[in-house]
Amino acid sequence: MNSALSSAILEQINRATGLNVRHCSIQSIGGGCINQAFQLKTDKTTFFVKTNRADRLGMFVRESGGLQLLTASNTLRTPNVIGYGSAEGTAYLIMENIPMGGNGRAETAGRQLALLHRKKADRFGSTADNFIGSTPQINQSCDSWASFWQQHRLGFQLILAKEKGYHGRLQALGEQLQLQLPAFLDHAPTPSLLHGDLWSGNLDYTTKGEPIIYDPAVYYGDRETDLAMTELFGGFSDRFYAAYCEEWPLAPGYSVRKTLYNLYHILNHLNLFGSGYEQQAIAMMQRLLAEVSA
Repeated sequence: MNSALSSAILEQINRATGLNVRHCSIQSIGGGCINQAFQLKTDKTTFFVKTNRADRLGMFVRESGGLQLLTASNTLRTPNVIGYGSAEGTAYLIMENIPMGGNGRAETAGRQLALLHRKKADRFGSTADNFIGSTPQINQSCDSWASFWQQHRLGFQLILAKEKGYHGRLQALGEQLQLQLPAFLDHAPTPSLLHGDLWSGNLDYTTKGEPIIYDPAVYYGDRETDLAMTELFGGFSDRFYAAYCEEWPLAPGYSVRKTLYNLYHILNHLNLFGSGYEQQAIAMMQRLLAEVSA
């Protein structure tokens, strides 16, 4: 991070907080595959900053809105947003820096996630589109969950995959699966507030043991989609799921639906990171279609 960019970020911090800090030290820290991440230390406090290209400022704008919506739920903790902007060809998002890596209770995280999901809306989707990774995520509101999932989740990712050159078996199976969605999604879910990208890398515990979530892709949808993603890459204990289900049991059929919901993320990984995910997506679709014909 160059000095002109850090100065612009300090000005943003001062406007938002009134701290009037003039100097800082900056340390690069491990980020994800999409953004760069830094700790910005001043003589008064420390901030967490994410950066990307200036044309990706919209990602940070939507992330900020999602974090604020999650914070307002008064359930799982989220980082407070200080501000966002762009300077020197770089977009940035400034948040409070929260020391993490503590030994928290998985049961607490499970119960609080269930409470988050109790926050509901009248329709599926949201008032604004956002991003899943760096992929646009369409949140146009809809009364039907099956229609929402077909158009704005599964169907949208298949369109992106076709544009990237993934044809043949992937598209043929995708078309068949879309026709069968009502058979899978007949459990009448309500529109729950979702994190939207809840893998183990987006939930941690503070040094005091408090569960905290971040990097959301927020919308209102079937709560099972969050639960499904926690299983996609692992990292959540049996105690987490037991506490969640004690607070709010899952409907029958989740063990099948979770494959459908995780297919969205595998297709997104295919579109973001390449063909290594194509066979996994095909296998998931074959498994789901076998359930219908069984």
